[in-house]
Amino acid sequence: MLYDFIIADKNAKKPMYRQIYLSVRKAIENGNLKKGSKLPSIRKLSADKGISKTTVQSAYDQLCAEGYIVNKPQSGYFVAAAFENIPKTADRIYAQTQESRYFSYDFSGKSIDENIVDLAEWKKNIKDIINRNYLLTSYGDVQGEEALRIALQKYALGTRSVNAQADNIVVGAGTQAILVLLCSLIGFGKRIAMEKLSFVQSEWVFKSFDYDVVYFDCDDYGATVDSLKELSPDVILINPNFTGGRGDNMPVTRRLEIIDWARENNALIIEDDYNGELRYSTLPMPCVQNYDTENTVYVGSFSKVLLPSVRISYTVLPQKLMARYNSAKRLMNQTASKTEQLALAKYIESGKIEAHLRKARRVYLEKSRLLQESVKKYFPEADRDFNETSLYLTLKPPFEADREQIEQDLAQKSVRLMASNKGNDVFTLSFSGIAQEKIDEGVRLVCESIFQNKKTI
Repeated sequence: MLYDFIIADKNAKKPMYRQIYLSVRKAIENGNLKKGSKLPSIRKLSADKGISKTTVQSAYDQLCAEGYIVNKPQSGYFVAAAFENIPKTADRIYAQTQESRYFSYDFSGKSIDENIVDLAEWKKNIKDIINRNYLLTSYGDVQGEEALRIALQKYALGTRSVNAQADNIVVGAGTQAILVLLCSLIGFGKRIAMEKLSFVQSEWVFKSFDYDVVYFDCDDYGATVDSLKELSPDVILINPNFTGGRGDNMPVTRRLEIIDWARENNALIIEDDYNGELRYSTLPMPCVQNYDTENTVYVGSFSKVLLPSVRISYTVLPQKLMARYNSAKRLMNQTASKTEQLALAKYIESGKIEAHLRKARRVYLEKSRLLQESVKKYFPEADRDFNETSLYLTLKPPFEADREQIEQDLAQKSVRLMASNKGNDVFTLSFSGIAQEKIDEGVRLVCESIFQNKKTI
């Protein structure tokens, strides 16, 4: 066997043993060297490459230490790691490139419309905090900066009718971080009921705390109380802004029914109010927590409301959880950036967030209209499901299509779809980040690719 893939360039700056180590490791990870394959002996490789045995020995020793190869006495060195079922390095690099590359028609939902955010004002607020050295040279408040919690109290009351005191607000770096905190306060091994495929990232958190995740039934108005009776959960996770068969606001009658059931059965409600303030076709209605402050945990986020890169979420804890939090917070650390927290507090207090929300509602209203019209024009036969507050539309063709081929085809045309947890036959298009003038052409390319890759029976 030829070992030309093993590089040993004496003119290279990288140490010789390191070159050999990396060459063999790359060949194993790429699957070119299979498990059980024999490597050349130290003496043979040393002679073939014109290098010292010590150099080869050092490379082999490192590979053995990391488990890539094994030394069998009297037999030689053999590949010990199997990478056949792992994507090759080139595939992994391609996947990473796809994740970070620019797409002309980006329906992925990984960004928001640049025309909405006053980036100059946000940068100004960040710069102002950075210039205050005394703020940067100290740890932040484990519960969240007091200035931000005071600002959030006013903001949440004004936009979502949240009943809260600043002392009941806890800040964290994203909704998942908040859910980890909540699970630690609620305890391990609970049963939680949620809408199926509504928030798959939350399921990972719940299962990490050994929760029994069950799914309640929905009608046109959201979670049914009858299904809650059958499931008997300890905790209920709801997003009242998009729920049920119509994907509409949960009406107040159903909210009150769920609150009554939870109170009577000693179940806790977690209200994930994701983008609740972004409803634009109708006025946002008060949150569930507004009707039940004793048994509802409110969770809000700024990922899509402000900037995806600003990973700040917050929760409003009822008193019974607040007592547990206060007894345990000395053991916790804050996960959200102190600088961004203080900048956000200033952004809210200055009134910029209000102007931001007004503009966002206007822009997203128009973009959602264009997206729905374009899908109806190019694919009227498809089943459509519109999610207003999550800023996306799903379409399901009346036929089977080759999903993998469609995504490859769209990538070549610089089109990216939103990752979907609803199955390979459902295509999700977010309008949060794509430019308004690109929506129609982007939808045309998506629908064209779906038709072209229709499976024949």
